[in-house]
Amino acid sequence: MSAILEIVSPGALASIQDLGRPGLRRVGVPRSGALEPGWLRLANALLGNEEAAPAIEFFGGGLVLRALESPLRVALAGHFSATVTIAGEQRRVDSWRSVTLAAGETLRCGALSEGRLGYVALAGISVPLQLGSASTYARATLGGVDGRLLGSGVRLVATAVCSGAEKMLKEAPPADRSPIRVVLGPQDDYFDDASIARLLSEAYLISPAADRMGIRLDGPRLGHRPDKGVEITSDATVPGSIQVPGQGQPIVLLADGQTAGGYPKVATVISADLPRLAVMAPGQRVRFVAVAVPAAELAARARQAALHVLIAGIGPLAEPGALDLQAIYDANLVSGVVDAQA
Repeated sequence: MSAILEIVSPGALASIQDLGRPGLRRVGVPRSGALEPGWLRLANALLGNEEAAPAIEFFGGGLVLRALESPLRVALAGHFSATVTIAGEQRRVDSWRSVTLAAGETLRCGALSEGRLGYVALAGISVPLQLGSASTYARATLGGVDGRLLGSGVRLVATAVCSGAEKMLKEAPPADRSPIRVVLGPQDDYFDDASIARLLSEAYLISPAADRMGIRLDGPRLGHRPDKGVEITSDATVPGSIQVPGQGQPIVLLADGQTAGGYPKVATVISADLPRLAVMAPGQRVRFVAVAVPAAELAARARQAALHVLIAGIGPLAEPGALDLQAIYDANLVSGVVDAQA
């Protein structure tokens, strides 16, 4: 039996995203997909969905959802809490867990306590695919619901859920405050040594000019070498490319970033750290450190391993103050027990 989730209010820049559409950059189509794919995978795992299933990605809080006619289940990932309301009665639910919404119940996502985005996954969600993905690329009206950001009144089809335990992560993903790792190049030779040193030693701030396409950084200016100039013949870019226009302030491309560009790229953020940078809110401080390609590959494998550990730790929901039945089952509550046959 199907259920319907209605978008009462989309908040800021809410959209349908999955793990994107790889392999199409050669024809000018960005990968798109979740800016923090690990969080999307965790939200889906909390519901028993395929890890790559589409979910709602939202910025800054303010997303309000309502279950219509039939009960359904959602899961929350990100640094926020939510309020479930029906007939004027409210209950708070924290993130990193699933929650069942009865028909008529409204879920309001609160302000983010850290970073700039969160995810709401929906059990059994059904969204048409375009070019192999449901991810919204709004600049080309591709994917999602009619290729657009989510708006009030949009309805999403899911599976009705009437039974089964809600689940939670054993531990929330740990915060990582270490510098963002980059591999220098491919056009680091367009910058003088002092500029490379500034990039790797001084702090930058996340600018308010940050969306799904990229993040402008405010901080020390990076100077182009006069003999090289401030532009290149346009060539390929990837998520994580750090372009530097003539004014010298870096721009980090994200999931919806263009597939080619004419600004020199001083470095590329490694794939293991790009999600950490992508979720940072305007005003947050970021530092960079250079690593070699083998270290970047090791970091990517380590990130995947850490995500698998988090998913393996998903278990039944334990509300604050409730008995931890699994701990009781695992404990020896009777002391002095002996083996009668010994």
